[in-house]
Amino acid sequence: MIKTSICDKIGIKYPIFQGGMAWASDYALASAVSNVGGLGIIGAGQMSPELLVREIKKAKENTDKPFGVNIILYLTYIDELVDAIIHEGVSVVTTGAGNAGTYIKKFHDANIKVIPVVPSTALAKRMERAGADALIAEGMESGGHIGELTTMVIVPQVVNSVNIPVIAAGGIADYRGFVAALCLGASGIQMGTRFLATKECHIHQNWKDMVIKASDRDAVVTGRPTGHPVRVLKNRLAKMFLELEGKCSPLAEYEKLGMGSLKAASIDGNIEMGSFMSGQIAGMIKEEKTVKEVIEEIVSDAEDLISDMSKFIKG
Repeated sequence: MIKTSICDKIGIKYPIFQGGMAWASDYALASAVSNVGGLGIIGAGQMSPELLVREIKKAKENTDKPFGVNIILYLTYIDELVDAIIHEGVSVVTTGAGNAGTYIKKFHDANIKVIPVVPSTALAKRMERAGADALIAEGMESGGHIGELTTMVIVPQVVNSVNIPVIAAGGIADYRGFVAALCLGASGIQMGTRFLATKECHIHQNWKDMVIKASDRDAVVTGRPTGHPVRVLKNRLAKMFLELEGKCSPLAEYEKLGMGSLKAASIDGNIEMGSFMSGQIAGMIKEEKTVKEVIEEIVSDAEDLISDMSKFIKG
């Protein structure tokens, strides 16, 4: 069985994280991933503290295994979310869009491990100095908000720059990506898009179908002029964002256009005007499976691949 340092550090069977995707990663998906042996993560997004507490409680009702919460640090009420998480208690917090250093000690005092998502070696080193337990090095192949470096580039550089476990994310959806990440020095992987097309993910079926039908070039980057680029699947909304870029429109126009678009995708299934966040790896996902099937197939096939790789060594 493939086991790495991150497994012992957080008490999981397989070194596979499920990305904390806002509007997609609820208690049902997170608990399903944790029950199989990975690390399920609730995507807090812009949940109110009260809603997040309900999600955590529901997750606890559905699993006795470790699970986590992903938080967006730039929210004006982030302190309230942090307090809610500490009060309810989870195993892990993953962070994005901000400096996690402010909260690491507070989480550690509550016996909660902190694993920031980092897009660069500079931030990786900074987070290690602040006391992070591990890091998620995420390449720009991923869905949602992205950085500028690819997974193949950022993962080995982050691994070389820190002495804590590194989880690879971005463009990983099967056993080959899993093994590749391990070869790059990662202690595990995080997948988001692959878990969108699972039975336990409660997003609208239209989002799942768009992922399954996507080709290799159907995930595009929008919103670069805002400083917060987002990778989504092509539709009318994505085209309108790209048109705003072409006209050098003011930032207020982007905000107005994107208002409510995540709900339109995940809840309403509005194919034209929903923001269907997805990574480039969507082109490899051809069917909806259970979480158990996804994880166990990846691990089993990865073990076979690693065994088969000995054929490249000639005596």
